Amino acid sequence: MHIHELTLTNYRNYDQLQLKFDDKINVIIGENAQGKTNMMESIYVLAFSKSHRTPRDKELIQWDKEYAKIVGSINKRNRSFPLEIQFSPKGKKAKLNHIEQKRLSDYIGALNVVMFAPEDLNLVKGSPQIRRRFIDMEIGQIKPVYIYHLGQYQKILKQRNFLLKNLQRNKTADRTMLQVLTEQLIEHAAVIVERRFSFLELLRKWAKPIHQGISRGIEDLEINYIASIDVSEDDNREKIVKIYHDKFSSLEDKEVDRGSTLIGPHRDDLAFNVNGKDVQTYGSQGQQRTTALSLKLAEIELIYNEVGEYPILLLDDVLSELDDFRQSHLLNTIQGKVQTFVSTTSVDGIKHETLDKAEIFRVENGTIVK
Repeated sequence: MHIHELTLTNYRNYDQLQLKFDDKINVIIGENAQGKTNMMESIYVLAFSKSHRTPRDKELIQWDKEYAKIVGSINKRNRSFPLEIQFSPKGKKAKLNHIEQKRLSDYIGALNVVMFAPEDLNLVKGSPQIRRRFIDMEIGQIKPVYIYHLGQYQKILKQRNFLLKNLQRNKTADRTMLQVLTEQLIEHAAVIVERRFSFLELLRKWAKPIHQGISRGIEDLEINYIASIDVSEDDNREKIVKIYHDKFSSLEDKEVDRGSTLIGPHRDDLAFNVNGKDVQTYGSQGQQRTTALSLKLAEIELIYNEVGEYPILLLDDVLSELDDFRQSHLLNTIQGKVQTFVSTTSVDGIKHETLDKAEIFRVENGTIVK
């Protein structure tokens, strides 16, 4: 799988840009604030229909312009097809092979991308929201229907929290609507948790040996799902539904008092243990970075195993954050099999034969030249 050509119109600081890429490795060099990350972001947005940097789509549109558009020519399973996404004040339109997709779950997954940026080092030590986003985006790539359930869950959760706020102010009001929303929420919550458990089983399979390799065999990585209810990976969907029902029933008065939904996938987390110790709390910076790198490399292999082709890898200003050994391990892993985009201020100090064969692009103030 690779991107053959990318066209940007009114995107961030790019008026108009059209580039053709090498199907192995492409290096984008430039000073900060010139547009390196914007270009990397555009490939991510083309895959996921939203940015990893901002929840506000309007920020992707160039100042004083009415719309922004990204078009990519994709090669997947020996078939070429275009992807297009356009943002305007009216919303966004996503097209797959020239046909507008009414549901994003029908669009996401056409292009598989793994992003590794400095903020991904916060996967381990950052907030639970970062880890939930990580797992949600990756499941969505290999099981696009998951995006539908996640979207429905978030929509119902918002409605339920609004109702709980009203009930908090008027505790004698009728709770029939609350029970209806709870039923609907549980339906999607059970699917989300079940899918997350299945994904983590696959992620462990790849991350564990990769982590051992990076740590030279002295560290053992464990990944655990921390749910807000008492469920386990052995529970089927029916049991998860029942556990949610029982827990929501027991918490109803407390949720009304708080004016908020207290359990559900939106409150779950991941825990990473290295040699039996919580790496978030007790791990060194090196162990935390090794864990983050292991997860990203595991994503690549997991997607290949599930989809049948390697995803595109975006390394956005991250090589300089890794020491020589981790740099080499990363580049050795992807060499020759993953189309990779590397953004950096300079390749000086990064010595690897992979980069010697790369296509080089230089960016300055929204203009890129080879």
